[in-house]
Amino acid sequence: MQVRKVALLFALALGVSALPAGQSRAIRDDLGHEWTIGPPPRRIVSLAPNVTEILFALGLEDRIVGVTRYCDYPAGALAKEKVGGLVDPSLEKISALKPDLILAFRGNPVRTLGKMRSLGLPVFSLEPATSLESLLETIGKIGLVTGSEEAARAHAAALDARIKAVEAFLRGRADRPKVFLSLQGQGLWTCGRESFLDALIQRAGAVNIAAGIPKKWVLLGREEILHRDPDVVVIMAKTQADFERAAAWFRTEPRLKHLRAVAAGRMSFLDENKASRFGPRLVDAFEELVLILHPALQGSEP
Repeated sequence: MQVRKVALLFALALGVSALPAGQSRAIRDDLGHEWTIGPPPRRIVSLAPNVTEILFALGLEDRIVGVTRYCDYPAGALAKEKVGGLVDPSLEKISALKPDLILAFRGNPVRTLGKMRSLGLPVFSLEPATSLESLLETIGKIGLVTGSEEAARAHAAALDARIKAVEAFLRGRADRPKVFLSLQGQGLWTCGRESFLDALIQRAGAVNIAAGIPKKWVLLGREEILHRDPDVVVIMAKTQADFERAAAWFRTEPRLKHLRAVAAGRMSFLDENKASRFGPRLVDAFEELVLILHPALQGSEP
């Protein structure tokens, strides 16, 4: 039942009708370019870490011939040929790999993608929205253009079931803690209401203290954070060691150490790669965030 439900979601979201086998189908990518769905591609270049993770999740690792230098998960991605970064992919390296599919994502310069198309390179562009459902749609689109629709439906259905289980578990809970999500690094950067991380906080049953700011990323001042006084500080960091350094700074900073969350010891680590990449591990981050925000659920079974 769940797989059929996700299959219908894909059909509606992608605008692709189920034609008889052997007939070509055409869809538009997220930048409006038409793509004809033909035989499954055998040589795929991924231009973003989250796309690489999705390809591996669909069992397509043997078809991946190139990735960016930021594609570090799963471990098998490290062994793939590197074609540059998100904003500076090498057209020369990509052309030499003779791909029959290049999967692009937000962060890849539109001008660079245009140059690839002008060279006859087969580019399919993806753009994220702000919901977990749009993640499922992205997986569906990748499954469609790679000829792995069944694997994509099954994988998306499994993720959808986990999301629904968490939300059922949260239903009826009145407590909605206030959260400051710290983007570990320079300054007190956090997410505004246009970021998918704000949507993730809401889905996790909490309130983002910067939700009223109509931006993706926001630099808050110390006085602003003190005024909003969050119940929980969640620090996105690459490693546990990075988190410990950031948490120690909050505990010793003359003003921020008086925050309710800091005084109560409610500072928690959230893996930056899981939470910032629009891929399958975003659901892991969602589950972990729920347990951070609602510690009474620890050890409970949904």
